[in-house]
Amino acid sequence: MQRPPTHVTLACAAALLLTPIATACGGPAGAHADTRKPTVPRDVTAQAGSATSVHVMWDAATDDKAVTAYEIYRATAAADGTTAATPAPAAKVKTIPGSKHMTDVEGLTASTAYTFTVRARDAAGNLSAPSAAVTATTPDAPRDDRAAPTAPTAPRATGVGPRTATLTWGRSTDDVGVTAYDVYQEDVRIHSVPGTRTTATLAGLRPGTVYSFTVRARDAADTSSPDSAVLDVTTESATGAPAATAPTGLRTTVRAEGGAFVVGLSWDQPETGGTIPAYELYLDGKPTTTIVWGGTPPKGRAGYELTLTEPAGARHSVKLRAKLPDGTWGDFSAQRTVELKG
Repeated sequence: MQRPPTHVTLACAAALLLTPIATACGGPAGAHADTRKPTVPRDVTAQAGSATSVHVMWDAATDDKAVTAYEIYRATAAADGTTAATPAPAAKVKTIPGSKHMTDVEGLTASTAYTFTVRARDAAGNLSAPSAAVTATTPDAPRDDRAAPTAPTAPRATGVGPRTATLTWGRSTDDVGVTAYDVYQEDVRIHSVPGTRTTATLAGLRPGTVYSFTVRARDAADTSSPDSAVLDVTTESATGAPAATAPTGLRTTVRAEGGAFVVGLSWDQPETGGTIPAYELYLDGKPTTTIVWGGTPPKGRAGYELTLTEPAGARHSVKLRAKLPDGTWGDFSAQRTVELKG
């Protein structure tokens, strides 16, 4: 039998010898193994939102790499809020992405006390220790609760700082009772408080930024009210922060025209120290068109018309942002909701 060339044999042998060495050393991944646990989630709260659901919130945990998920655990509690005399083991009932810090735990039993804990998890699967346990008791099952609560009234903002704002509103009414108020930012629920409270403090906001909030009431049947009036909040600028770049005073009109609907938009342009060459218009949270002026860009108040060919009664949210003189995009305007009618 003819032997293979010597240099091929040596090359193969070298490769075979190197493979187990690399494996034993763990390779690049092993050299950077993540063994550190995330910190424990803090300030966990639990609020019964209905006879069968509880809203759980917490402050973000930290990790040397990144928190990728949170695990929520539930156990039955005694009626006085302490751990039941013969408790079932805490069961993991939900896992949510690390970017979220609240969730609804559903499928619960009416008139029952529960305890909840939260654990943070990183990409390597390291779990934090459980958070402090918090207790929430679901209300009685609703008795023929068929009517939605009325919308909260007169929302307003107080104590607005660079990163926090406190919202207050007038009470809603319900044929049985309001169990919770939910705060929404651009149609996404970001906070909940008990039905006995008409105030909420929102943290983690950006300085010099326009936010749009609405409030909804919820009853024990988990039925939500219509939205309150939209409340636009502009946070204070922080020391050394750049000037606000959001368009302000956004107003909308709607008219029917030739089987379609024309949405008219007008706004006050931000002061940027230069010419704003374009705006990016968002519809329902997604970019829908870039507004570029055909000639000299307008000064002061600007306007645009968007044509939509949809059935009457459709609803959309709209907001926009300016393209700044340096080519970057500025902050978003307040959001407005338009209903196609006219």
